[in-house]
Amino acid sequence: MTKFTIQDFLKKKTERKKITMITAYDYPFARIVDEVGVDAILVGDSLGMVVQGLENTLPVTMDEMIYHTKMVTRAVQNAMVIGDMPFMSYQAGIEDAVRNAGRFLKEAGASAVKLEGGMEVAEHIRAMTRSDIPVMAHIGLTPQSIHRMGGYKVQGKTDESAKRLIEEASIVEDAGAFSVLLEAIPMELAKKITETLTIPTIGIGAGPYCDGQVLVLHDVIGLFERFVPKFVKKYANLKEEALKAIKKYKDEVENGMFPSEEHSFK
Repeated sequence: MTKFTIQDFLKKKTERKKITMITAYDYPFARIVDEVGVDAILVGDSLGMVVQGLENTLPVTMDEMIYHTKMVTRAVQNAMVIGDMPFMSYQAGIEDAVRNAGRFLKEAGASAVKLEGGMEVAEHIRAMTRSDIPVMAHIGLTPQSIHRMGGYKVQGKTDESAKRLIEEASIVEDAGAFSVLLEAIPMELAKKITETLTIPTIGIGAGPYCDGQVLVLHDVIGLFERFVPKFVKKYANLKEEALKAIKKYKDEVENGMFPSEEHSFK
């Protein structure tokens, strides 16, 4: 396989082929995801919750995102790696936004960045793309805005809010975004946005009509149980398997069964 690129994103939309995307935050899991042949890996600021144990994504820093993105890019041969811009890495101004986005490419080896927001970040996106930094936009439920939104709620349910999301999708496309992530919006609205745009849409809780889908890795494999959104499908329960393995190790150590001669030097 060759490295998946922005042109491949656009080609898949044109050919009506689904784009596959998942999060990863470290070397071992990134290798597994890449071996499967997933098109793109998002190093999401969701690591704050599923890796660091935080209540939300807001405390995650740029340095932490760079650290985790480096681990992922070190492991990946084929998937496109996208770094997620954390809270306050771009909101304060365009100059900060470009500088921090550039760090993902220059220091961490990512191929693109993602940032949350619509019309309020259009000029940020425009400045980044002028600096040759590919940008995935993110509209709908934007987790960095949970205090303004009053929590994790489905967006675009009223005619007015649906119209606003359609407008924002067009604005970020016009600003130069190569794709747009749609989170927690009604599937018919996601379908309308997908049909309106020439760039691909990636859905998470946005139904089956998007050009591609993304989920959090730890949700998919059953390693995060604090809460499970409606849109998550658990494909495995690695927590249960890990519990079994670690319990067996503990029992064997306590009973003198491990290490045996097989696992000892002579």
